[in-house]
Amino acid sequence: MTQIDDSLTRADEPHFTRPVPKSAGARMRFLVKQLKSTRETARLLGISQRTVERYVKDQIKHPKPALAGRLESEVRRRWQPLVRKRARDRAASTTGLVIETRARFGFTAAPGTTDDGRMRRITQHLPPEYAARLFSAQAAGAAESRLQQIAAEALQEMYFKDNGSRAQGLLVEFTDIDYVDFAF
Repeated sequence: MTQIDDSLTRADEPHFTRPVPKSAGARMRFLVKQLKSTRETARLLGISQRTVERYVKDQIKHPKPALAGRLESEVRRRWQPLVRKRARDRAASTTGLVIETRARFGFTAAPGTTDDGRMRRITQHLPPEYAARLFSAQAAGAAESRLQQIAAEALQEMYFKDNGSRAQGLLVEFTDIDYVDFAF
């Protein structure tokens, strides 16, 4: 499950200046244009090259649900890359991002404190350096566990340690994510 990766991708959508293509044919034509061949598009989606050609010509209009989901996610992932890059650069250099999550947080702290994890709902602004780390890790193809580790470290410093002003020895575990949303 790639909750953090998907959430970072969804956070780009409010910055789009044009709507994402809605029909299967328009989405397929966009992917063919981006990937520069029907063969690569077919390989990416796990269908035959002939099927891609039929979607491009609008001979097939309604994909099966599994293909429709893959098609939509691949188009959204590639839609308006320059707009996405500008928004991410602004978040990574000046504005930062906001994380809203409901997850289980466990702690490793000084003796005498509780380390039992519990579900918490947290909304926290993260400074630009954490946004930059998340975006660069995502761009490098980091595993979900690495993205989760960066988000946990950011929440540990900003939420639980109040930017270094308390709980100096506290280490936070970020597990059992119910949902996570980012905004920038």
